[in-house]
Amino acid sequence: MKTYDVVIIGAGVIGTSIARELSRYRLNIALLEKEEEPAFGVSKSNSGIIHPGTQNPPDSLKGRLCVQGNILIRKISKELGVDFQEAGELIVGFSEEDTKELLRLKKDAEALGVPGLKIVDKAWLRENEPNLNSEAVSALYAPTAGIISPYRLVYGLAENAMRNGVEIYTETKVEGIIRAGDNFEISVSKGSFNARRVINAAGLFADDISGMLGIRDFKIRPRKGEEFILDKKKENLANHLIFPLPSKISKGVLIIKTADGNPMIGPTAEDTEDKSDLATSDKGLENVLKSARRLVPSINDKDIIAYFAGLRPAAGDDFIIRHEEKSPGFINVAGIQSPGLTASPAIALLARDILKDTGLALRKKLIFHPHCKKSIHIFSMALSKTKGLIAKDASYGDIVCRCEMISAGEVRDSIKRGARTMDGIKFRTRAQGGRCHGSFCTTRIMKILAEERKIPLTGITKRGKGSEIVKKDRVDD
Repeated sequence: MKTYDVVIIGAGVIGTSIARELSRYRLNIALLEKEEEPAFGVSKSNSGIIHPGTQNPPDSLKGRLCVQGNILIRKISKELGVDFQEAGELIVGFSEEDTKELLRLKKDAEALGVPGLKIVDKAWLRENEPNLNSEAVSALYAPTAGIISPYRLVYGLAENAMRNGVEIYTETKVEGIIRAGDNFEISVSKGSFNARRVINAAGLFADDISGMLGIRDFKIRPRKGEEFILDKKKENLANHLIFPLPSKISKGVLIIKTADGNPMIGPTAEDTEDKSDLATSDKGLENVLKSARRLVPSINDKDIIAYFAGLRPAAGDDFIIRHEEKSPGFINVAGIQSPGLTASPAIALLARDILKDTGLALRKKLIFHPHCKKSIHIFSMALSKTKGLIAKDASYGDIVCRCEMISAGEVRDSIKRGARTMDGIKFRTRAQGGRCHGSFCTTRIMKILAEERKIPLTGITKRGKGSEIVKKDRVDD
């Protein structure tokens, strides 16, 4: 059995960030993921906000890592060919008391080192955010807030980690971990792995993984958030990310600009014990609409084109990132809820430093490849380049998804770069992500996926085993 220097459990944004960072060094690294593809756990439901650090206590680990991550994500997104947009953030107040609270948030954020903060008044809001509720009297403006595609970030990190030698195993569920001398033996659904170090980045299931080694001093309590995507025609609903004043457990219901253009409203914040509860509800929709309309009254429920829910892996007030003395060589990276996406590159550096401080030799490779090729989207290119591309490969002129204007060539590219499921294609390209939800393009995409993977249509799934789209007829002997 091969012994890895480091095995990372969980291929969401945290696990892939750590894998990519460690791939700079002469290490044998395996990344294990129980789902069919990376990003299919907590990361698939992320809003894609790159937070500035305005809503975290100044003495918190998450606050420090958020501010550091906000800086790092800019360079990383360029290297990976993932679009990052600096949209700016407004936390809105409706009274004199709210303004006092905004001043307190500003002071805390400045203590963390968040740059460019200012309190803006009613006149500024009227000029810069015309759809905002006219009753708003002030806001805390943070220009460094941004948006990114959480899926494409994860896929870029995973692809780049693999290019630099990381071995990624999907459909590989960890079922047990034991000490084997100075190493760990990890039992999985497909066999076992041997590792000198283990990093637990298992999201909602981090407490289960930790418990396998008898470390049970924290519990992941899922916090469900329902969100609602609006039609792309409402792209200019807001010019910034718009927040209410935060509560103790949530940043509140937001007006969210997204990397794909569709505005989004939400999320709710509801504690649940069920780690598989992704149901949306009429009550959730009602609560989100009421709160979102307090910020932007013109929001119309008829503009909603998709409902979804995600679960945040809450485990207390702060991130849990530590080496476990009870089981030397085991590192917990748990309770990574918001602003986990923003903090992910800083978390990766912290995990690296913990490995180094606990005795793992880190020798840099002579050659590290930092870049990924940017994905092609023909309707974001200059017309002259589009014509040249189609002249070389006519599949780029064959539009498969009319809502999002995605070509067969782009679908094929996504499969060649790792998409194995219909959701994998959607997350990478936006095909099936428009108002018709794939009514016109699903069968075409299925045929392309079957051809590229050389599998029958009955082998095509939405998100992995158990979500087959075409079922075989039962044949009795």
